[in-house]
Amino acid sequence: MSDPRALYHETIVDHDRNPRHEGPLPAATHAATADNPLCGDVVTIRFVLDNGLIADAAFEARGCALSRAAASMLTERAIGTTPDALRELASTFDQFVQGDVSGASLGELAVFEGVRAFKSRRACARLPFHAALAALGDG
Repeated sequence: MSDPRALYHETIVDHDRNPRHEGPLPAATHAATADNPLCGDVVTIRFVLDNGLIADAAFEARGCALSRAAASMLTERAIGTTPDALRELASTFDQFVQGDVSGASLGELAVFEGVRAFKSRRACARLPFHAALAALGDG
């Protein structure tokens, strides 16, 4: 699959144009920013951790539709989960965009299948996950 149109599934376009959980999160207990100097994308992920759960999440992003949509979907999935579950999701997503595993457990994030054919675009989709792991102290 090398058709660039495969990158922009309608779900990706929707999350880019109507992002969920975008904006500052003043009560954040954890935050980190990741950037891709090759394309200029910058993503900041913020979490509120409470009693071992991610109680709230938000992002701010400047960049392409892929990084913005991935950040939107990531923050949606993060809320109500544990940091370990988010780490597992990040690992699975990374393996998925590399083409190593299926997207069966990724739910909506499986729409990023198109980036597998474009090595340079994989970094765009993975950038919010790098920021999330750094926010959790893993990056």
